[in-house]
Amino acid sequence: MSKFFSKKYEKLVPYTPGEQPKEFKYIKLNTNENPFAPSPVAEKYAKEAAYDLQLYSDPECRDLVKTASEYFKVEKDEIIFTNGSDDILNFAFMAFCDKNRPAVFADITYGFYPVFAEFNAVPYEEIPLREDFTINVEDYIGINKTIFIANPNAPTGISLPLSDIERIVSSNPDSVVVVDEAYVDFGAESAVSLIHKYDNLLVTQTFSKSRSMAGARLGFGIACKELIQDLNTVRYSTNPYNINRMTMAAGIGALEDNKYFFDNCKIIAKNRVWTTNELRRLGFTVLDSQANFVFAKHDTLSGEFIYKELKNRGILVRHFDKERIKDYNRISIGNIYQMEALIETLGIILEENK
Repeated sequence: MSKFFSKKYEKLVPYTPGEQPKEFKYIKLNTNENPFAPSPVAEKYAKEAAYDLQLYSDPECRDLVKTASEYFKVEKDEIIFTNGSDDILNFAFMAFCDKNRPAVFADITYGFYPVFAEFNAVPYEEIPLREDFTINVEDYIGINKTIFIANPNAPTGISLPLSDIERIVSSNPDSVVVVDEAYVDFGAESAVSLIHKYDNLLVTQTFSKSRSMAGARLGFGIACKELIQDLNTVRYSTNPYNINRMTMAAGIGALEDNKYFFDNCKIIAKNRVWTTNELRRLGFTVLDSQANFVFAKHDTLSGEFIYKELKNRGILVRHFDKERIKDYNRISIGNIYQMEALIETLGIILEENK
């Protein structure tokens, strides 16, 4: 770092994104991207919006908010759009956490949570998952801290039922509970239905995964209008033009093209079941996932070895160095041909290393 870098950030350990190599054509199963192209309607709307790129985008996202509020059955002032869901998660740390309201989240969860806490100088606590990587709901009951829960969790893919989410929210009436639903469309139950019942619930989602728009950067949050007003105060104080015209238009098209969206989610869920069964046949332990990825380890080969062998043979998966999960790899669910190639390659690796 330079001598000019602020001392307040000198110990900050940044989030490590998944590999995005350009020099070689990999089968990419490392960043939970959707294997299918965006909706044709989304593409059409985005192209049309490109003709007006000389003009600023609408900071209120009015057309997108109208479409989304109708889709999710909420009021227009109960939804906010951001530059990917990472943006709104950061806003939540800024708006709802401080030295008097520390953050709390699982020890094995989305890696950006501790980064956001450190970046915003927010004290935080990591609550260990159980040995089977499930959340112990009792750990979050009545703790009166700002709670962040990824549901389904990442990188495990395990989800909590809505009844457990409601127990946590209802037991912490004086603290905000953020439910990060980046992967909810692949099999879990959304908490959006609870926002009219609890004024301390913020639900965040993204268009990156289920709606094939990772490159467009579009996330959103749904909550009571007072929480959304708080988040908009932060947004307007940082970057009110945070959603570009093409992304906004593509978001509207994605919401309108429901059949395309649901069909692709069903295919990915079907491929997830097939992949899980095949991995278990090869001797892998695979957690029960409700996301567009699986979390797997093998009894005889380390997670790092499998990751490197797959990469050497043209397949990327995600490996983590954290002690509790270093023997696991997170494997995104692609199309069936990609998953067949993965299983075939793993079979070869295992045979070579008997």
